[in-house]
Amino acid sequence: MNRNSFSDSYKAAGVDVTAGYRSVELMKQDVARTEIPGVLSGIGGFGGLFKPAFSEMREPVLVSGTDGVGTKLKIAFLLDRHNTIGIDCVAMCVNDILCCGAKPLFFLDYIACGKNVPEKIAAIVSGVAEGCVQSGCALIGGETAEHPGMMPEAEYDLAGFCVGIVDKAKILDGSRLREGDVLIGLPSSGVHSNGFSLVRKVFAIDENPGCVNEFVPELGQTLGECLLTPTKIYVKPMQALFAKVTVKAVSHVTGGGFYENIPRMLKPGLTAKIDRAALKIPPIFELLQKTGAISDHDMFNTFNMGVGMCLAVAGQDAQKALDTLKEAGEDAYALGEIVSGDEGVVLC
Repeated sequence: MNRNSFSDSYKAAGVDVTAGYRSVELMKQDVARTEIPGVLSGIGGFGGLFKPAFSEMREPVLVSGTDGVGTKLKIAFLLDRHNTIGIDCVAMCVNDILCCGAKPLFFLDYIACGKNVPEKIAAIVSGVAEGCVQSGCALIGGETAEHPGMMPEAEYDLAGFCVGIVDKAKILDGSRLREGDVLIGLPSSGVHSNGFSLVRKVFAIDENPGCVNEFVPELGQTLGECLLTPTKIYVKPMQALFAKVTVKAVSHVTGGGFYENIPRMLKPGLTAKIDRAALKIPPIFELLQKTGAISDHDMFNTFNMGVGMCLAVAGQDAQKALDTLKEAGEDAYALGEIVSGDEGVVLC
């Protein structure tokens, strides 16, 4: 920390630079947990340095992704629990680049806050670091911006950016898909980080914030605990799968649900036929649908409905894929097949 860097005038205007320095000191231990081969710099510099290993790839291609957490942050605010929301931020980014076949290398975060409370910022970053550890990537930098007058003091926004790598010949773009390929679903941990504007409306959370602390028998926990459950990170099981099975396409089921996301992995002329009865839908979605009187279509066009990631393999590789994912700790299951057509997704 630079002891000569402070400004009483700037602090009086709402920006405390010394609080920023304190935040950095508090987060250093968590950031250090994420260090992997290739990291060439610590935090605090003007840029994060990373030297990727290209020797194992003939034509290495960098893959980037950026995302945020959305209004799930409102749940963290209400529960005053900030050490897991960073996992969501990492998950939203690394799961996206997995869909290209990429392995995450490094991550950067951005926090905008109404008031920099060092302990809160450090808690947020501890979650980001945990997400990076789960993803096997390094947290090599970030930014915390104090925005007095623009945001309430107790609130913040969180976004992230990741870079990964894939050999050009192994990029997943759906071009290898064929009719008869099997669709496999990897279970979600719950709502993940999408659809929270509808969640908040259904449960009237904004009008009755105390409801997040109420125990819900159908969920076996409070509503808030269920909703704040971190987004599952699929990097390690998917990397294990990539090493053993030819995966033809992958979709991260996020905002827009099945109808928006699964078609993104398809090539023209093919449709994903989903067996509705095969789906393992968690109780939170049944509660949402019942409480909000939401149609089946709208549920599947908003939420992941228990499937955080969907992938396609050849029929003869399906059992090997399921076995590999099980060995990696994922209770994956077959949920449909690829058929001809231009409907995108059909649930039957």
